[in-house]
Amino acid sequence: RVFGRNAAAVSAALRGAMAQLPVDINPRPPRRNSFEVSLVKEDGSTVELWSGIGKGPPRKLKFPQPETVVEALKSNIA
Repeated sequence: RVFGRNAAAVSAALRGAMAQLPVDINPRPPRRNSFEVSLVKEDGSTVELWSGIGKGPPRKLKFPQPETVVEALKSNIA
């Protein structure tokens, strides 16, 4: 449940920052106990915006603040 809540918060923040941006949650089965956010560019390349793998304990370190992901997105699109 905590993964779903955090995914929804990050998704809402990304949509709020860039309304035209399509956001997919888990287009492929996720790794167990991991939380990652990636940007797939128009050319098909992938840029990792945030990864919680290797972070924690405590468990809350595995999840980003939505604003952090939005800033990473903006810096990778510009």
